[in-house]
Amino acid sequence: MDAHFLELYGPVAILMIAAVGFAVAPLALAWLWAKTISPRKPGPLKNATYECGLESKSDVLLWFRPEYYIYAIVFLIFDVEAIFLLPFAVAFSGLTVGAVVAMLVFLLLLAEGLVWAWRKGVLTWV
Repeated sequence: MDAHFLELYGPVAILMIAAVGFAVAPLALAWLWAKTISPRKPGPLKNATYECGLESKSDVLLWFRPEYYIYAIVFLIFDVEAIFLLPFAVAFSGLTVGAVVAMLVFLLLLAEGLVWAWRKGVLTWV
C-alpha cells in the first residue's frame, strides 16, 4: 500500500475499529462477568417461564389474527408518510414547483394505497 492510500483511509479505518470496539466491548465484558463473577444458581424456579414477573396461566403460544399484521403495515406506511410530510410542510413556502409536484406524486401514491386497502376490505374490522 502506498502512503497516499493510508493517509486518506487510515483515519477511516481507525474510526471503524473504534466503532466495532464500542459495540463489542460491552458484550465481551458482560460475557466475561457472567462466566467469572456472577453465581450460577439453576433451578426450577429460575428456569420457569414468566411474563412481567408473574407465572404464566396459559399456554405461552398465543394465536393472533393476520388482520393485525395488515393494520400494522398500513399504520407504518402512514407513519412514514407523516415523517416525510413534516419537512415538506416546514419548507413549503421556499420550495420549487418540481419539489411540490414530487410531493404531490408521493401523496397520490399513498392515497392510492389507502383506496386499495379500503376497497380490498383490509380496513374493515370483522
